[in-house]
Parts: sequence; C-alpha cells; structure tokens
Amino acid sequence: MDLFGTTSAEIVCGIDEAGRGPLAGPVCAAAVVLDPARPIAGLNDSKQLSEKKRDTLAPLIRERALAWAIGWASVEEIDEHNIRQANFLAMKRAFKDLQLVPTHALVDGKDPPPLACKITCIIGGDALEPCISAASILAKTSRDAVMVELCAHYPGYGFSKHKGYGSAMHIEALKRLGPSPAHRRTFAPVRELLERAL
Repeated sequence: MDLFGTTSAEIVCGIDEAGRGPLAGPVCAAAVVLDPARPIAGLNDSKQLSEKKRDTLAPLIRERALAWAIGWASVEEIDEHNIRQANFLAMKRAFKDLQLVPTHALVDGKDPPPLACKITCIIGGDALEPCISAASILAKTSRDAVMVELCAHYPGYGFSKHKGYGSAMHIEALKRLGPSPAHRRTFAPVRELLERAL
C-alpha cells in the first residue's frame, strides 16, 4: 500500500478537470489508468508545463495508458446546475467511458465526485500522482483545442489566446461585443453585462 492507500491489486485511475474558472466554454475532465510497464517521463501538473510540452505528452498518454477517457459538461449544463455539479458531471462521464473499470480513483483537489469506486482526493495531486498529472494534461489539451474551435465560430473574443479565462483582453471584448452563445451566463462578469442590457 502506498502513501495514498492504493494497493498493487487495484485498478487506479487519476481524474482531473480543466475549465472551472473561465467565463466561456465547457468544462472538461479526463480519467487515466496508467500502465506501470510503460512509464511516461515528464508528467506534471499541466499548469506547470509549457503548451509545447503538454502537446508532446498528450499523444504519449493516449498511446501508453491502459485506459483513458474525456468527459464534458456544456455551457448550458454549467448555467443550469452550477460549475461544481457540472464538473462532477464531466468527471462521471470520463470515468464511465473508461475501457477498464477502476476500483480506486485519485482525484485532484478536495471535493470528491460521486463515483462507483473508492475515491481519494489529493490537494495538489496533479503534481504528486502521475495518473492525475496525465489526466490534467489530457483535460487541458482537449479543452484548449475546443476553445480554438470556438474562436473560429465566435471571432473577436480571442478564445484561442486566453481559452475563455477572464483576461483583460477577454473582458474588453465581452464589453464591446456582448456575450456569445459560448459564454457562461451565470458567471458574474457575463451576468452583469446581461443585466445591464435589460
């Protein structure tokens, strides 16, 4: 048994999300079961890696992992349920789509999603546990790719640059253009603009 209570007989998956904080775009979660026989060098919290490094590691994770899956929750689901519940939805969808059935999920953070297995939450887990690091990288690169697509659909907001986060450039574009269908209407800066327009 290791530091986080996992044993060699368990099927352990790492779970992490990307996109809790942005003002636009879906939230994405990934679940990854790594193969101990095929280690991947350089895994770390996706936020600590350059975009180039993440883009190099993501296909390696897909190739070498025993199982991996991506789950999404839409902007509409975020606005309907709140970001926490939408995050859980994305995590459940990723977990459910794994080709293996994990017996233990290591989840980044301190908020356990409702999954049908043993769950261990690890604060800063995306930098401590390789399987969570791998999930962090897949979630981040998958979501970034969607934000680049949304940038083509809704030009002017700069989604490909800031990925929907509330940067000064994004806030300026939001005030100038108004919210797009990709924006989360329940998030304060967007909601306030909509209220002013009434």
